[in-house]
Amino acid sequence: MTDPQRVPATAPTREWWRGAAIYQIYPRSFADSNGDGIGDLPGITGHLDYVAALGVDAIWLSPFFTSPMKDFGYDVADYCGVDPIFGTLDDFDALVARAHDLRLKVIVDQVYSHTSDEHPWFTESRASRTNARADWYVWADAKADGAPPNNWQSVFGGPAWTWDARRGQYYLHNFLSSQPQLNGHNPDVQAALLNVARFWLDRGVDGFRVDAINFAMHDPALTDNPPAPTGNGVRTRPFDFQLHVHNQSHPDIPLFLERLRALLDSYGGKFTVAEVGGADSDREMKAFTSDRRRLDSAYGFDFLYAAELNPKVVAEAVENWPDTPGTGWPSWAFENHDAPRAISRWAAPDQREAFAAVKMLLLVCLRGSIILYYGEELGLTQVDVPFESLQDPEAIANWPLTLSRDGARTPMPWRSDAAGLGFSGATPWLPTGPDHAALAVDVQQGDAGSMLALTRRLLAFRNTNDALLTGGITVRVATDTLLVFERASADEVLLCAFNLGSEAADCTPAQPGRWRVVEQVGTVDRWNLAGLSGLVARRMA
Repeated sequence: MTDPQRVPATAPTREWWRGAAIYQIYPRSFADSNGDGIGDLPGITGHLDYVAALGVDAIWLSPFFTSPMKDFGYDVADYCGVDPIFGTLDDFDALVARAHDLRLKVIVDQVYSHTSDEHPWFTESRASRTNARADWYVWADAKADGAPPNNWQSVFGGPAWTWDARRGQYYLHNFLSSQPQLNGHNPDVQAALLNVARFWLDRGVDGFRVDAINFAMHDPALTDNPPAPTGNGVRTRPFDFQLHVHNQSHPDIPLFLERLRALLDSYGGKFTVAEVGGADSDREMKAFTSDRRRLDSAYGFDFLYAAELNPKVVAEAVENWPDTPGTGWPSWAFENHDAPRAISRWAAPDQREAFAAVKMLLLVCLRGSIILYYGEELGLTQVDVPFESLQDPEAIANWPLTLSRDGARTPMPWRSDAAGLGFSGATPWLPTGPDHAALAVDVQQGDAGSMLALTRRLLAFRNTNDALLTGGITVRVATDTLLVFERASADEVLLCAFNLGSEAADCTPAQPGRWRVVEQVGTVDRWNLAGLSGLVARRMA
């Protein structure tokens, strides 16, 4: 029902990232070009035509940097190198060139809070207390009894401190012990990180997704964290027993982000989006994106860890980002590499097809930039990876209470009848999903009723409507199952209605004769929405 003649009036003048659709690629799992069972950069380049045909504006590449892969690239050993399992810098340059030929922007991860313990900076820092990089990481003496300096806990389990005999001190790590914490307060560290950003900007990247930026600085006084209140859900790790007010979220982080923003502005047309998790994420996202002096956008875990997708969850999330001067631009993701596949979290098996469709319509209607995770356009489900096949260090450490991230990182299914579903001729690094052959690209490619076809249609619809790209949002209804909001720009108003329940719901607006339905999913009878259905209507003059 998309109107192909409608062209958004603001398209030539808006910043490209406002309202953009960004496609996240997890390089290990997208396409293997050399038959080693692990995806790589040439594999991505070879499939960029497919990505461009979706109608997205940009790709975001999860880490491909030199790394021992203990946390699959988020433990960086060389910020300016490509790990050999993914290819070479020449391969990266070829990827960027091909993406730009296809009018796709390229966003890469930047990990500024920690490195690998194999990074040369850490090798030098741990060698002595007096070397040139001695203060590039967070070091502290033991207590009088030999205990760690304070009570801080690691996200992945256990104390956030590891003893190092070379220096006779503990070093801080908010994640794995092999991911030592950079001292973000140190001006030399900041300068080095800005040089890393400059390196990739000079190679033509169009922006950065900044990983775990609220962990970039700590309280130098090393004050103990207070205990968390009881009754806040299941605690699967010692980390869950604390309020994280001293090991992260230092008020000087935004000052560093202003330096990063100044660098990106000097290149022109670049984009930055921060990942921000934790109990204080809303405040931090606002601080990190305020007044166009810091980052352009941020996304949190409003949906990634939500127990269900319901109207009240959506309404609260979008209303936290008002269109007011000084407030940053939101980004939204229903899926990523750290969270279980959405339709497995939120829908019963017999409702997944309908749910995937209404979820995609909702995503393209949200105010902000939107992020699609590879395979989301196919309706991929979470894979139950057995313990003996797990790769995820967090899941292994906290088995069985922490759900493995591996189940959302399984190989992209390209061909239903091929070994490894066309991802690789070798045994893939993770098992393919038992139901993913039926969802493979080749199965859906020629099917006008497929999830893939719907995703392309809905992205085209978003791209041809000013109100969806950059307009404001006003929530009109948010019951237990019915969500209705308006998106409005200078020249159009759209009514977006979603029934996220299983029973039919009426969404008749005031003056229904003034509205014309221009897009829908599921079963819609005038203004009556069957369960897991949605519509978009345009207000007529």
